[in-house]
Amino acid sequence: MRIRHTVAAVLAVALTTAGCGSSDSGGDDPVETTSDTAPASSTTATATTTEATAAATSATCGDDLLARLTLRQKLAQLLNVGVTGAADAQAVVESEQIGGIFIGSWTDASMLTDRLVPQVAARSALPLMVTIDEEGGRVSRVGDLFGPDPSARVTAQTMTVDETYRMAFERGQELKSLGITVDFAPDVDVSSQPDDSVIGDRSFSDDPEVVTQYAGAYARGLIDAGIMPVLKHFPGHGSASGDSHTGAVTTPPIEQLQQSDLVPYRSLVSPEVGVMLGHLDVPGLTGGLPASISPAAVDLLRSGAYGGPAFGGVIFTDDLSGMRAITDTYGITEAVEAAMVAGVNQALWLTTDEVPAVLDHLEQVVAEGTLSPEWVDESVRTVTRAKGALDC
Repeated sequence: MRIRHTVAAVLAVALTTAGCGSSDSGGDDPVETTSDTAPASSTTATATTTEATAAATSATCGDDLLARLTLRQKLAQLLNVGVTGAADAQAVVESEQIGGIFIGSWTDASMLTDRLVPQVAARSALPLMVTIDEEGGRVSRVGDLFGPDPSARVTAQTMTVDETYRMAFERGQELKSLGITVDFAPDVDVSSQPDDSVIGDRSFSDDPEVVTQYAGAYARGLIDAGIMPVLKHFPGHGSASGDSHTGAVTTPPIEQLQQSDLVPYRSLVSPEVGVMLGHLDVPGLTGGLPASISPAAVDLLRSGAYGGPAFGGVIFTDDLSGMRAITDTYGITEAVEAAMVAGVNQALWLTTDEVPAVLDHLEQVVAEGTLSPEWVDESVRTVTRAKGALDC
């Protein structure tokens, strides 16, 4: 117990002294202005000073926090792990101070019905990312508690875009009341698959423009309720063959995805959302690897080469421990390593048992030079900024 409290205490000191805080509480940065009659040299000097200040801020953001974290504590911030209930969650938060927990279909329902998430989050010195799958339809974790929402496909067929926004906003408020911070929704896959197939009615439409409108409304509703939405499954599961739960999945070539599956991301990617990579082999892009552990897929998203904005926010894997598209080839330690080497910020899997072994392995991976300390630091900045622990 002393060790657990020491971990939390170190992180608490780091958080207090690093100039960190909720992004909601920070004031606007001062803006330098010049009059219309200001000399050109003055304007140039002001612009140069502003650019230099911005560059310095970017370079030093979170440095005090990072300096007070051990390598293991930094790596723990990059894990998002499924829990069986409040006791399981509290134990792993206290022992390893992991960055996030995932509430799944197997999680004891009392964790939500008895409003136990806040007491778990209170054991974390840094804000705890609490994630859930709540799409509506057959992918719902709180439907029994708050009432069901329709599937994405039914939503697009029976509701307006404005009604979809209001539905998502209400569901987001309900999630926030439970202590949830991140929803792995909306599904932005473009698909005409039968309703009961792996994507099926989880897709709003086989028309990418309809998907963009409805998924955009759903994402805005969650954001306005204080929940971070996560767009999935990049770069597009809707026209793929197979189910990654049961085996390997291959999509059409990347050129074809550019014409349809990637269209919604061009409008919906923003600093306010996360993106989940699917376990998808994309011909012409991933070279036989699932996108979730592919450096090329991460680079496509980060660079904006898919035709949209470059993405600097949090990238999640899909589940690394319960889907055979990964587990047929990789154990959990190897899968998490591969995801992070690819550049993913949040490795997601289903049980807490492996957390110590994963962290042991990642520490060794860094020591060997396979994963750079600089990337770890930058990824921690990305994650803690998304959680409101950095306001710079």
